[in-house]
Parts: sequence; C-alpha cells; structure tokens
Amino acid sequence: MFNRWLLSTAAAAVLAFSPLAAQAETPAQGGEIVVTYKDDITTLDPHIGYDWVNWSMIKSLFSRLMDYEPGTANLVPSLAESFEVSPDGLTYTFRLRKGVKFTNGRELVASDVKYSIERAVNPKTQGPGAGFFGAIKGFDELSGGKSEVLAGIETPDDSTVIFHLSRPDATFLHVLAINFASVVPKEAVEAAGGDFGKKPLGSGPLVLKDWTIGQKLVFERNPDYFVKDVPHVDKVTIEVGQEPLVALLRLQKGEVDIAGDGIPPAKFLEIKNSPEGAAMIVDGDQLHTGYIALNTKVKPFDDVKVRQAVNMAINKERISRILNGRATPANQILPPLMPGHDKAFTGYPFDVEKAKALLAEAGHPDGFETVLYSTNTDPQPRIAQAIQQDLAAIGIKAEVRALAQGNVIAAGGTEGEAPMIWSGGMAWIADFPDPSNFYGPILGCSGAVAGGWNWSWYCNEAIDKRAGEADAMSDPAKAAERQAAWGKIFTDIMADAPWVPVINERRVVAKSPRMGGPDNIYIDPTRVINYDAIYVKP
Repeated sequence: MFNRWLLSTAAAAVLAFSPLAAQAETPAQGGEIVVTYKDDITTLDPHIGYDWVNWSMIKSLFSRLMDYEPGTANLVPSLAESFEVSPDGLTYTFRLRKGVKFTNGRELVASDVKYSIERAVNPKTQGPGAGFFGAIKGFDELSGGKSEVLAGIETPDDSTVIFHLSRPDATFLHVLAINFASVVPKEAVEAAGGDFGKKPLGSGPLVLKDWTIGQKLVFERNPDYFVKDVPHVDKVTIEVGQEPLVALLRLQKGEVDIAGDGIPPAKFLEIKNSPEGAAMIVDGDQLHTGYIALNTKVKPFDDVKVRQAVNMAINKERISRILNGRATPANQILPPLMPGHDKAFTGYPFDVEKAKALLAEAGHPDGFETVLYSTNTDPQPRIAQAIQQDLAAIGIKAEVRALAQGNVIAAGGTEGEAPMIWSGGMAWIADFPDPSNFYGPILGCSGAVAGGWNWSWYCNEAIDKRAGEADAMSDPAKAAERQAAWGKIFTDIMADAPWVPVINERRVVAKSPRMGGPDNIYIDPTRVINYDAIYVKP
C-alpha cells in the first residue's frame, strides 16, 4: 500500500502533458533491430551518463525502485513491490520484489539500493546527478566529502529500504525513477576498476554483450528480467559513426530500423511528403529548450551586461527556420508545455543596437574574441554558425568548435574551459515532467560542479533557497502555489541571463515500416526511445 495523494502531488500536474498511453495491442516477441548514431557512446555508467543518446540505453540496462508506464509520465513501482509515505512526507518505505537478480546471477537486495544512491551522490564518482538526492538526510555531509554514507537511508533487512528526508520533496518519487537512481552491484563496480561505464552490469531488460569502440554496441534480451515478455526484441545493435544522411538512406533500403539522430533538416520536407513518409516519421512535442550556455566564471561573461547583450543579439526566428518548422523561438527557460511556463513573459528582444550599447557599457565597445562549442552532427554546426554571425554583428568574434558530443559535455563540465556552448543535440529534455528538473542539474548550485551539466556555472544561493522551498511544497493543496513559485524562479533567473534560450524543438525520429507500436514509445517522455517497449511487426 502507498500514499496515493503524495504520488499525485508529484505527477498529477504534469500527466496532462504526457503523450497518450500505449495503444491496446499485443506486441510481437522476438526479432533483431539496428539503430544508428553518428557519435560513439561515452559511458553506460548510470551514475555518470547524462546525454540523450546513452540515457535510453542505460534505462534498459538497469532497474530502479520506480519507473514509468511506457510512453507516459505515469509513475509505477518497479524494483519496489510496494511503498508507503509518511503523512508528513519525510519518510518513504519501500518493499523490494523478491527474486530480482543482477545479470551476474546474484540477488538484488536493499543494501544494493543504498550503495547505488550513495555512489551517485559521492563526489568521487564525479557524476552530474548528485543534486537530485539533496532532500535525503546526510546529503550535505556526503556531497561535501565529510562522510561516505547517506545517514537518511536505512536497510533494516534485505527487502526493505527506508528513506528519511530533511525536507518534503514533491519530486522524490520521480527522482527514484531516473537513471541516477539505478541499482548497481558493488562487486561489479569494483571489479571494473574505474571502467564500469564500459562494463555495465545491472538487472534491467537488456544486457550488453559486445562493445567495439567506434563501431557498434550489441545488447541482448535479459532472459531473467523480472517483468514477463519485456523487452520484446531479442537483440539491439547500435551502430555508431553513421552520418545521419547515410543512416537515412540505409533505413530507406531496409538496412536500419531506427535512425537515432533523426532526419537531417535538409531532407525533412522531402521525406515528410514522400509516399513512405507517414510510415517512417515519428514527430511529436517534447519538454525541450535549446539554449546557449554562457559561462559566468569566464571573462567577460562574468558581467551580466555582456550576457544580456548576447541574449539580445541572437536571431531566434532565423535559427528556427534552419530546422524547417520543427522548432519555435524560445523566450524563457521553461518550454511551453511545462507547468510554470509564463505565457506573459516576453524575455529579451532581438535588438542589435541595444546589444551593442550594453557591450559598450560593460567596457567592450569593440567587442571581444571568444569560443563557441557545438556538437558536430547536422544541423548543429550550421546553427552554431548562425549564432556566430549574430555575435559578429555586435562585435563579438566567436570561434566555432564543432566536436563529438562527449567532448562538448566534458568541456562544459570543466569550469574554465568553455565560454559558450550551443546545446543543440544535447539540449535540455526533461528527465521527468516537473519544472524543478529544469533547475537543479542545469542551473542550480549542485550542478555547478566538475562533470556537471550546469555549463553556465551559475550559482545563485538565494534562488537555490527558493528552489528548495518550492520543492518542499508536497501538499496537493499547494500545487498551484508551487507552480507559481517555480515560474517566478525561472523568470528571475533570466534577469541574470546565464542562458540564451533559443528554441523549443519537436523531436523527429525516422523508423522503418517494420517497427511496431505507438509513436509515444519512440518519443518517450522519460526515455527518449523506449527500448523495452519497441517491437518488430510479425
């Protein structure tokens, strides 16, 4: 039995924004599929990996206490058989399923859950997800290097995990469903000797069987997975190093089942209007904002006037056109579908002369030189070049460095390395549909750490305090108040201008006609692509 009112507090406000639930049809079992990506995978360690490509794979390699119904944001117990929440929202008690095994054959027990979450928080892991667990008692001590354990996690027996929170957290059940809460076996982590990201071992529906760096990853069905008939396919081969255009041509020839990088914008309208377009294209809204991160720790972006000037210099309408109508200009951090989005907020205008005046006020009447990082998969370099041209119009000479995704992520997670990052191809897609997820990992103080995703290195302690207070509003009666509080937090952040919100992009996936299932498992709100749920038509 569990406290249903608290579950609804975490999820009810956002379920209306979720895709429709999976259609009532029986998926076929068996078969093999091929998926392509341009860049190789950097890691499959659930406590470190945090890009939109490895996120889906990690989801299927590991299990967590909570999960989501396929294609939705509806929370359900997973490793947990049941759970209870205390009336004050400070104690969560989970009962584990019996007989769940890691793929090394060992049974998963409560101490594995405790170890895994402590590993995610431990600064030695250098993972970007520690801040999600900030409500657990002992977080400050462990994240600050003063302890090796979280005092707020108890394991009275092998089947029971108890969390004690220092404050109510309306998102806590969502937190226990994200990849950073994945359960790993300590002995496998230690045996990997720092290379667990290349030798992952979990209890999820897929098992990594082969990884040839720069060529392919091969996943096979876990025959001992605790959910019957999941996954549906027997084998998933991820081929890397595939240019998106080549992948699309191979898909049209029947050699590829999912073109993971989507359809290049230059080909989108052609494919969409072709006879086979309706069967190939999956196109849907997502909780997404593409942005330019401005590193507040690097001169001259430590000056708010410079950051505001850059906000006014970017022609967002032009960038939207590069994507052939698959995006709309963004004027704030939260995307339109996210609770807390302020429809009345207009953001910074596109105003080249005002931008020049602000630069002059900041002591840069002739501009300055800087570096703009971008991923190297089309259309991101072209968008970076458009940004480069806009910056040149106000005197800023930006060198574009278009690199593999992993290299850009590494640069962003190093404090003084990347002055500016165009986030396209990695841009923020919500881990779970709650406004807090657009703050903690990417704009909160807890994300401004080595290896983190707060690439602007923005840390406003007063805002951080308000964020904590907003998340402590777990009473359903305060849902509207909590949403308004989050909305004001994000519009106030825009005054500091650590980001240039540029676009809200739709997600487009290209799949072969033989792939079955509803669209919302190919644009899953919590998984990107749901490898557990996709299947091959008989």
